[in-house]
Amino acid sequence: MSALSVLLGQRLRRDRWQLVSWIGGTGLLALFSAAAVAQTYGDYAGRVSILRLAIANPAILMLRGTPRGGGLDAFVFFEIFTFLALLAGFMSTFLAVRHSRAEEESGRAEIVSATPAARMTPTVATLIHGVLASVLLGIVVALAFIAGNLDAYGSFVTGAAVASTGVAFLAVGLLAAQFMRTSRGANGTAASVVGIAYVLRGLGDALGTSGTDGTQMSPAWPSWLSPIGWGQQSAAYTANNAAPMLLSIVLAAVCLLAVFGLQARRDSGASLLAGRAGRITARSVLSGPLALGWRLQLPSIIGWCLGGAFTGLLAGTLSKLVEQAGSADPTVSKVLHDMVQGGGSMHHVLLSVMFSLIGILAATAATQTIIRMRQEEAGGGAELILASPVSRTRWFRDYLLLGLSAIVLVLLSGAVVSGLSALAVGGDPARIGDSFAAAAAQLPAALVYLGVLALLFVVLPGVTITLAWISIGAGVFFGFFGGLVGVPQWARNISPFTHTPVPSSGADFSGALWMLVIAAAAVAVALVAMRRRELRPN
Repeated sequence: MSALSVLLGQRLRRDRWQLVSWIGGTGLLALFSAAAVAQTYGDYAGRVSILRLAIANPAILMLRGTPRGGGLDAFVFFEIFTFLALLAGFMSTFLAVRHSRAEEESGRAEIVSATPAARMTPTVATLIHGVLASVLLGIVVALAFIAGNLDAYGSFVTGAAVASTGVAFLAVGLLAAQFMRTSRGANGTAASVVGIAYVLRGLGDALGTSGTDGTQMSPAWPSWLSPIGWGQQSAAYTANNAAPMLLSIVLAAVCLLAVFGLQARRDSGASLLAGRAGRITARSVLSGPLALGWRLQLPSIIGWCLGGAFTGLLAGTLSKLVEQAGSADPTVSKVLHDMVQGGGSMHHVLLSVMFSLIGILAATAATQTIIRMRQEEAGGGAELILASPVSRTRWFRDYLLLGLSAIVLVLLSGAVVSGLSALAVGGDPARIGDSFAAAAAQLPAALVYLGVLALLFVVLPGVTITLAWISIGAGVFFGFFGGLVGVPQWARNISPFTHTPVPSSGADFSGALWMLVIAAAAVAVALVAMRRRELRPN
């Protein structure tokens, strides 16, 4: 058996659960999106009114994409493709860094290079592994759309566009691993490139030119600077143009040439961008585990806060427009009410929907804090901290405080920007208070994730990371999209996001109170259990 086949098998086995989560979750999103659009926007006139609303508001185009007509298949592509491509990009970049820079950082790459596999074979194995994952993702997306009764040929064009986007970002991730000294830096750099590509595509769509019938658009030039934009230019179900996807393949080829050229010349573990020399002694602010954890998590927390601020900006600026659309078309109002539990005015429901997204970001920030704690334990960093006069309980408690801080900061960033943007577009000053109330309503759900995952870390540390991401994905699907696709109520009740109230007169806050009780109980049990738990490194 060759070294390449052994390394490829090792990667497939190591990533089997991650790939099942990424590919299965993305496929389910595609399937349920097709079903939801068919159920909610089955009427051609309704789809046309939504497209004209989107073309009239560039902010919607930045999130969704370029309209290509009122046909059901084309409408589904407009609604969901950019999100599918974004998921493909993140899946590929994380995979690339996990099997390249992370391996060098841990020292495993140097051991492998001492075998007949040498230096290049692991990279080749990672490349094949990533391409197979992207192709499989594209096939699953295509089959999901076909199962949703969309045109088969257009569905495979969509799948090919998703796969080509994944391959392009796989190469970007491998190139980032050559430049950055740590896996965290490489992941951050590659993920930032994915985010920039999404924003460039959004700017191109927002600045595009509308067609004469008001249901089609041609994107502006910034969209052609983005692999996500190239995939979107395939115009699946209408033009079915595969030519723009070749740009993704060309980008991947250029990046890979650079990867193999650089890797042939640099030492294992080294990077093109050298890290700054550290201080001889740490600053006084790093004297405790809370300050150290804050220093390590600060870039991630800033990223989640920026996401919360951007969503808050949309919540504040879109409120008037969506209220008008809901009055003109009952379909819009029904879609928003299906996303949240409880009633209220159109304004309160819209605000609750938008802040549900911010609540998801806050819960993810808390989840990432627990994951970081597990990574510190697995990598040996926790053992070094606990060798000082720091108890396990204090170390654990400080990470919980860090998670709580992340939740509050993300929610506050959304509330402040939402209130200020509502004022900027001529809204009622009372909407500032509504924004803060909507943010506060998301706090219990995020605290449930923090408390329950902290307990999971204490009891089952080996599966904490996997189950943490699965719980976030399941919570978002059942709680946020469940009402759109007809998921039974008992299944929706599994998600904490389902029980978040719409802050309005007569709202039911019993679900929020129960979530606070569950979060407090989980944290209390975890703190007690942590006193007797030994460290469990890899």
